Amino acid sequence: MANWERNKRILLELVKLPENSLCADCGAPGETYPDWASCKLGLFVCLHCSGIHRNLSSRVKSIKLDYWEDEHVELMKCSGNAKARALYEKALPPYYYRPQQTDCVVLKMQWIRAKYERLEFTGETKYPPPSYTTGFYEGMLWKKGKENTQFLKRKFVLSEREFTLSYYNKENESKGPKAIISIKHLNVTFQPEKIGHPHGMQITYLDNDHTRSLYVYHESPEEIVTWYNALRAARYAYLKTAYPTGTEADLLPNITPNYLKEGYMEKTGPSDAEELGVIFLGTESNSYAVKDCVPNHTRGNKWKFGLMVETPKRQFVFMCEHESEQREWLDSLRQVISRPMTPQDYNTEANIRNKR
Repeated sequence: MANWERNKRILLELVKLPENSLCADCGAPGETYPDWASCKLGLFVCLHCSGIHRNLSSRVKSIKLDYWEDEHVELMKCSGNAKARALYEKALPPYYYRPQQTDCVVLKMQWIRAKYERLEFTGETKYPPPSYTTGFYEGMLWKKGKENTQFLKRKFVLSEREFTLSYYNKENESKGPKAIISIKHLNVTFQPEKIGHPHGMQITYLDNDHTRSLYVYHESPEEIVTWYNALRAARYAYLKTAYPTGTEADLLPNITPNYLKEGYMEKTGPSDAEELGVIFLGTESNSYAVKDCVPNHTRGNKWKFGLMVETPKRQFVFMCEHESEQREWLDSLRQVISRPMTPQDYNTEANIRNKR
């Protein structure tokens, strides 16, 4: 009993160290600190990531509830999250997505497998190299049809050299690709609930100033995450070419940003309003604003909870079905305009204005 109490105190002190106070894999804190640890790898993790480690046959224990042998406590004292990161993330590519606490299971699972099972980031030469590092990737994905909800198997080809993603309607390539999508305006996010598959992914891009989306998945979790990081690698290469003076800190948030909010609103406005498909959001200091409103003369007007987006050139009015949705949109939009604009933002703003 004395050893049990002593070892528990040691572990509780170790997990309070700054380098151990967040989950080694998703960065999540527990209610105070991570409550679990891997006896095999010598790192502290959250409850959710501990379950993934357990599924990989990595022995994990609660630092508060389980009995710890002296040798396992000594391992934790000699290891810890900082040393584990230095080893298992030594050669992590800057574009490879590091999952956060709120990300979907497939991203976290493959992140942990890539680090500790496949040892992809230790810096050791691998042959063949991971597919997302080669600059070219092709394979089959299940793509949702445009006219119905049926998913059909389609070939996709990603070329970092040409900065394009192409897909084919039929397995026979003789007729050429159905679409060639520029990496310049491409974004990709995981949307398992929206797509109805745990590996569901949404690819969004601009087509003649209109936002288009492809909904895809793959049965293999490793394959879909490989596609995700291959697209991120191509986006990163494009951004480095387009903005050669941009720092890594400037470019990384713009590779494949997650959506703050997604959903439907009624678009209202004057009868001659031009449908642009995209509204650039700058900062308050650059004459952008967001506020709630109750418009008197709008088209449609089926929904009652309005908000107005003000830009330097014009105003856009949108209507929400529920007051709660109005608040969520206002909060998300205000979060965007409160951020400082980057050089890439000014470039995007100028391009959108020129197209008008």
